[in-house]
Amino acid sequence: ALRKGSDLEKAFATAALVYNNYADPNGKLSKAETKSLLLSQFWHVIQGQENKPKYQEIISSLDDESENKIDFEDFMFLLVSLTLMSDLLQEIKNVKTTK
Repeated sequence: ALRKGSDLEKAFATAALVYNNYADPNGKLSKAETKSLLLSQFWHVIQGQENKPKYQEIISSLDDESENKIDFEDFMFLLVSLTLMSDLLQEIKNVKTTK
């Protein structure tokens, strides 16, 4: 899917690949690892969102000391949630594509 797929398929395959590179042998991430991954790999999307209550809620939930780990489904939900609250979608709407 990384080489042959559509742009959308490649995007999801890349997200899965990044997740798997950070995940433990059981395919899960600790909350601290998830936060680290988001801050290093998703920074341009979440940058500037720090004062939004929903962003603070999501990030503070990753500081929770519980032993709960995050699976790929929860990780993708986080990515979508953070993207929806960010300015990325508005920026995309403002860009005219030439196809």
